Amino acid sequence: MSHVLITGGAGFIGSHLTQRLLLAGHRVRVLDNLDPYYEVGMKRANVAAAAATGGKLFEFVVGDIREAATCQHAVHDCDVVVHLAALAGVRASIQDPCRYIDVNVTGTQTLLSQIKDPRTVVVFGSSSSVYGGNRKVPFAESDAVDQPVSPYAASKKAGELLCYTWHHLHGNPVACLRFFTVYGPRQRPEMAIHQFARRITDGLEIPFFGDGTSRRDYTYVDDITSGILAAMHGKRPFAIYNLGGSAVTSLDELVGHLERALGRAAKRHRLPDQPGDVPITYADVSLAERELGYRCTTPLRVGIDTFCAWYLTEKRAGRVP
Repeated sequence: MSHVLITGGAGFIGSHLTQRLLLAGHRVRVLDNLDPYYEVGMKRANVAAAAATGGKLFEFVVGDIREAATCQHAVHDCDVVVHLAALAGVRASIQDPCRYIDVNVTGTQTLLSQIKDPRTVVVFGSSSSVYGGNRKVPFAESDAVDQPVSPYAASKKAGELLCYTWHHLHGNPVACLRFFTVYGPRQRPEMAIHQFARRITDGLEIPFFGDGTSRRDYTYVDDITSGILAAMHGKRPFAIYNLGGSAVTSLDELVGHLERALGRAAKRHRLPDQPGDVPITYADVSLAERELGYRCTTPLRVGIDTFCAWYLTEKRAGRVP
């Protein structure tokens, strides 16, 4: 039985990972500051569900990763640190870049600095955004990632560099995982799939940026958590892995899936491309397949159906807008 710290564990991916670890009998400590970037009630509900599942195996610590004393307490006696806490969102980072660097970069270094045992495994939640406007597809871990197109992307690349430096100086095993557009139940409300589902259901226009041909590699949250669990037991002392669906879907196709699953037509409000957006994300997951046994097993159609069923249930119960 491992003792795992999950920073940002009250959020979307973190709450799913917490549930899986608790159900497997592991002790889990979640560190989260319940940032009001989106509805805090959703995060509190995630924490309550984890507490109900884990009982004495679960501990929740309210605190900020920029606070050294908080991080010192949080990492104490943990075998694994899964660092998911971050300010998310490409567009918001363009509006407030200093805060993103403060939380995502300073916070990451503050957390790492409190890890005293060189045997503690570190898993860092990075992002496909580090690839910027890479024209070579699919994106491979060996591709250059020195031209990020948003402060968020730059902060995630900086986090990878800090993790490598910590590994080099202190010996901790580290895996950096580049997530590709994660979706599923409990997804953040401002993300496209959740936002589109809400607006389609309410009969409102959806913000439709560009001509609909932009493509994303959408990855169901259960596949992401499977990748994280595998990375906790990786054999390389330092590694970077893509975790994606290894397939691409256009914006037009995505909206079509949502229209089918929700049984309603979308009203598209066409807008120009946004700064910081890229035309395509597409993961080469062959390294993760080879070294971690990673497989993306959830087709987009199935994942969208599951998400929409969750969303409609939560909406009827008044737990989401």
